[in-house]
Amino acid sequence: MTLFTTDRVLVPVDFSEVSFEALDQALAFVGDATHLHVLHILPELSAGDPGVTWSTVDNATRKQEVMKALEQRFSGDAYSGLHIDVSIGNPSSEIIDYATTHQASLIVIPSHGRTGISRFLIGSVAERVVRLSPCPVLVLRRND
Repeated sequence: MTLFTTDRVLVPVDFSEVSFEALDQALAFVGDATHLHVLHILPELSAGDPGVTWSTVDNATRKQEVMKALEQRFSGDAYSGLHIDVSIGNPSSEIIDYATTHQASLIVIPSHGRTGISRFLIGSVAERVVRLSPCPVLVLRRND
């Protein structure tokens, strides 16, 4: 019996180095990129955003550009077969929804290590994912 099944592992990324390190650690753990799902969540556009006001930015274009950047970042042979997706909304809610919809067996998420007032004001995506996840969550602590 194993502690975690690794057939569908979700790794949310936010373009920070710690999120890319989490993906590399998940790949080393799983051993096969075809079992990994990478998810990036974009914030909602607001009506006051200049791109929305001038009709130069829309969600489809944003998702397409982020998808292109992620595919370029993970273009090496080690990442062959990696599942990449982009969502729009609240990060913790989107991660939970994706994990539920795709029947993830494990979520690997880094902790950015915020403490004190910044954690109180910003909140912790990892903490909310741990509390609401339909599957086990492996939180990778930052070693600073």
